Amino acid sequence: MDESPILTEVPNIARSLARRTARDVIAEKLMVLIATNMLRPGDELPGERELANVLHVSRETVRGAIQTLAGQGIIEISHGSRSRVCKVDLSHITVTIASPNAIDSYDLESVHAARLHIELKVVGDAAERIDEATLAKLQALLEAQRLGGDDAMRFLICDREFHVAIYRACGNPLLAAFVTDLYTYMMHYRRNAMSKPGAIEASYSDHLSIFEALARHDREAVVAAFEHHLTRIYETTRILLATDKAAQASEHEEI
Repeated sequence: MDESPILTEVPNIARSLARRTARDVIAEKLMVLIATNMLRPGDELPGERELANVLHVSRETVRGAIQTLAGQGIIEISHGSRSRVCKVDLSHITVTIASPNAIDSYDLESVHAARLHIELKVVGDAAERIDEATLAKLQALLEAQRLGGDDAMRFLICDREFHVAIYRACGNPLLAAFVTDLYTYMMHYRRNAMSKPGAIEASYSDHLSIFEALARHDREAVVAAFEHHLTRIYETTRILLATDKAAQASEHEEI
């Protein structure tokens, strides 16, 4: 019997057990952003100060992480201009439990159903367990989102940190890792969706409702706000997938 691709991906245990510095952790986070197409080849990285604020580390840590990735040929450092993502494919790397390739092999309906089934349970638990430090981090991320303007890439960097912080607050690291993988589904479409007029404002409004419910430790309100948010993600992704499929069919007919 064929195994599901998500189950054939084995985390790098040696990496998880090794003593890692803050620079290593940030380098890994940046690699995940590239692996999931949140950052694409040729993209300029946000400035060190901006990344430090979003990732809650010092500028020196961010600088060290970028230098680490530059040494691996993943980031190109240019003096006098922003660092850029090199043309490199990292989609094979494991994000938490699975690689983006494994998650993207599932159809949209299956992923959406899984998110509704599992993620709503996770965020509901987070509503009851979340601490003041995590709430403060979420509030800072909301402010970064508000100040980010209409840049979809910058918004999504904040968006990932916002979601992952909530997932981890549930108290079950395995469930948090699993829904983090589900979050990465079709990220290249998510970035396109967030580039549409009004998309960032709508997502920010969703996040604000989620945060306010979390601050009240209101499980029912958090679950309702997250369900609304997940439905928005599903609908925008569905439209883009359908548009892309139609475009591919039209190209095939012309050939």
